[in-house]
Amino acid sequence: MIRENISKIRERLPPGITIVAVSKARTLQQIEEVIQAGISDIGENKVQEALIKYKELSAIDYKRSTIRWHMVGHLQTNKVKDAVGIFDLIHSVDSVHLAQEIDRQAVKINKIQNILIEVKTSGEATKFGLRPEEVIAVIKEMAPFKNIDIKGLMTIAPIVDSPEKTRPYFRALKELKDEINRSSLTKSPLSVLSMGMSDDFEIAIEEGSNMIRIGRAIFSRQ
Repeated sequence: MIRENISKIRERLPPGITIVAVSKARTLQQIEEVIQAGISDIGENKVQEALIKYKELSAIDYKRSTIRWHMVGHLQTNKVKDAVGIFDLIHSVDSVHLAQEIDRQAVKINKIQNILIEVKTSGEATKFGLRPEEVIAVIKEMAPFKNIDIKGLMTIAPIVDSPEKTRPYFRALKELKDEINRSSLTKSPLSVLSMGMSDDFEIAIEEGSNMIRIGRAIFSRQ
C-alpha cells in the first residue's frame, strides 16, 4: 500500500520536488517500507519519537547517511540539544531565541545546522511561526550565528474546504523568499520552500514549493 501510494504521488509531481514522509505515530516497519520505496527524507513532529526511530534505524542495516531527518513540528528550546544531534534540517525555527539555542548546541558538536524559518502566512492565532513582516528583521538578528545556515522558509496553510483556497498563503511565502533573496541577507540565496501537505501539495508546487511534507497520503489507505 505504501509503495503504491508513493508511486501515485510521484506521478503527480514535476522534477525536483523533495518528498518528506512525515512519520508521526508510524511504525518502524512502515518507515522501512517508505525507504525501500525510494524516499530518504523522513519528517518527525516530536523530538523524543524521532530519537527512538533514529536509534532503531541506525542499529539495523541502514547507514546513518542513508536517511535525512527533518524536524517538522514545533521545537521547544529544551529539546534543541537532541534535535541538533539528529536532524539534517529543522523546518520550524520561529524565533531568534530558538535560533540562538540551535546555534549554541551546534557549536558544541562542530555542526552547521541547516534550518528553515517558519512563517505564519495565514495569520491564524493557533499556528506557530513568524508574521511575514517580521521575517527580514529576524534574519538580520540571526546573522551573527555562525553555526546555523538558513536554507529557506516553511509555512502551513489553513484547513479549507478546497485546496485552491490555499494558494494565497503559498504565494505569499514565495514572494517573501524572493524579497529576501533580492536583499542578500543570508549566507547564500534561500533555496528551499517547504510548503504543501497531503491535501494541498499540488497547489503549493504550482506556487513554488520544492519540498512537500506528506503523511496521510503516504501511510493511509486511499
